[in-house]
Amino acid sequence: MCRIIKTELWKLKRYHVIWAGVLLMFLSVGITLFSSTALDGTVWTFPHLAERVIQNNTTTIFPMCITLIAGYVIAREKSDDTLKSIMTIPVSYPALIGGKLIICGFLSVFLGIASTAFTVAAELLVGFPGFSATAVIQALIQITLNTLFLYIAVTPIIAFTARIPNGHMIGVILAFVYGYGGMFAAGNMTLANIYPITASMGLIQYRSYDAAVYWNIGLCSISMITVLLISAAIVATTKNASSAKIVKKVKKTVPKKGW
Repeated sequence: MCRIIKTELWKLKRYHVIWAGVLLMFLSVGITLFSSTALDGTVWTFPHLAERVIQNNTTTIFPMCITLIAGYVIAREKSDDTLKSIMTIPVSYPALIGGKLIICGFLSVFLGIASTAFTVAAELLVGFPGFSATAVIQALIQITLNTLFLYIAVTPIIAFTARIPNGHMIGVILAFVYGYGGMFAAGNMTLANIYPITASMGLIQYRSYDAAVYWNIGLCSISMITVLLISAAIVATTKNASSAKIVKKVKKTVPKKGW
């Protein structure tokens, strides 16, 4: 597994779709900054800006973003016709998929750091109050952990659609609906603690200072562990569709004419 992970790390430099993920992180901060122009009486500070970025990442941007990248990374072996060469070495297909999923976990952390960098850049641009080194460190920890937990939340979708030929675009649609459902789950704290998308916010103690927001770390952790177990089960039972047996055509013998 270590060799698979190391090999996949080397492959990342040829995946331009990663820059699409960085662009989506920039878009998330841009949408948040645009919403700050609304005259709704909200007092904007840097901590509030970071919270709104986390909210946009959770419900609209990141589940779709990381599912797109992970699905592309997995499907690339088939589209480039390199999978049949990889399968000649003693490595199982589930191990290959598992290695790619671990690499995408590293990518989710990288995208979380990029999202934090864009948030700080936006703060320097508009100059909201409350900007400090402590606030930046807290934003870095919360945003990065949130993207990691969100990735864990969507891994069953990624693992399942990996079974379908060119199914990564289906996974993107499912992940978008799945993430958007977090907006409705957030209306009920019991459901928010169970629903994996919003449970990711609970694990980082999102807005825990608010008396109306009460997170149950135990339920949030159980939600994440359950999702991980489901993903592991899907990966372990995944078979390479391209290794299907090819049925040889039986040549028909033409009877000879005459005696």
